[in-house]
Amino acid sequence: MTDGTGAVVGVAAGAEAPAPAASKVPAAENTLRVLSYLAAQRGPVAASTLAGALELPRSTVYHLLAVLAEHGFVVHLPEERRYGLGVAAFELSSGFSRQQPLTRLGRPLIAHLVDSLGESAHLVVLHGRDVLYLVEERAPHRPSLVTDVGVRLPAQLTASGRALLAALPPAQLRALFPDAAAFVSRTDAGPRRYSQLRTIVQRVRQDGYAVEDGEITPGIASVAVAVLDHAGWPAAGIAVTFPRENIARERWPALAAEIQTTAAELSRRIRGHPGRPA
Repeated sequence: MTDGTGAVVGVAAGAEAPAPAASKVPAAENTLRVLSYLAAQRGPVAASTLAGALELPRSTVYHLLAVLAEHGFVVHLPEERRYGLGVAAFELSSGFSRQQPLTRLGRPLIAHLVDSLGESAHLVVLHGRDVLYLVEERAPHRPSLVTDVGVRLPAQLTASGRALLAALPPAQLRALFPDAAAFVSRTDAGPRRYSQLRTIVQRVRQDGYAVEDGEITPGIASVAVAVLDHAGWPAAGIAVTFPRENIARERWPALAAEIQTTAAELSRRIRGHPGRPA
């Protein structure tokens, strides 16, 4: 979910989708996985697509969808043979927006990070192929940025978005970027096709953090890590953004380590997983 419009909460972390931890309530876990997957899509999807992406038997998916539809969390489009989120799911999102727990828990941590580093920082969530900015803290005497609370930017171009995309299982990443039309450019930089994005994501998984250098604003760079929930799935991304000349590239791993400390604390506060994605 998002802090305002229903962003993604719940996609498996790592280069390969890890087997979820054994659950005492597997039906509830699978129900949440179905809702999370639907929330990440640009439109309704077929039950077979859901079954394949989540690696669940089709019969299980159909049973879950039937119950969700009965309670208004899912709507069935019979002519299209597809399923999308229903009104009840929107009501949950609205309730989350009113309470703003992720924003409330994250804001003091982001402020502390800015005070410690002297550079601007922000907290985002994934919303389809975009990142949605929930918290934005500007450091004193730093340039204005295009990012602000409520702003959306293409996830594949931002460091925070790349950190979140790297935590998606390959099938869901591919579903988000099925063709060249899914890729948006701001400065004629950044990935233009899936193979290029896959290379970036693989590097993020290897390093444990993501970077962006001038792909949103020339001369401005960012370093980011993902915040993981209790299942090791990405709940949010934290990034530090700075003028390129302020922090030499060889210092970026140390910067990432400081951001990771903040991400681990936010993970702890949402009862999440404190470690980096596998």
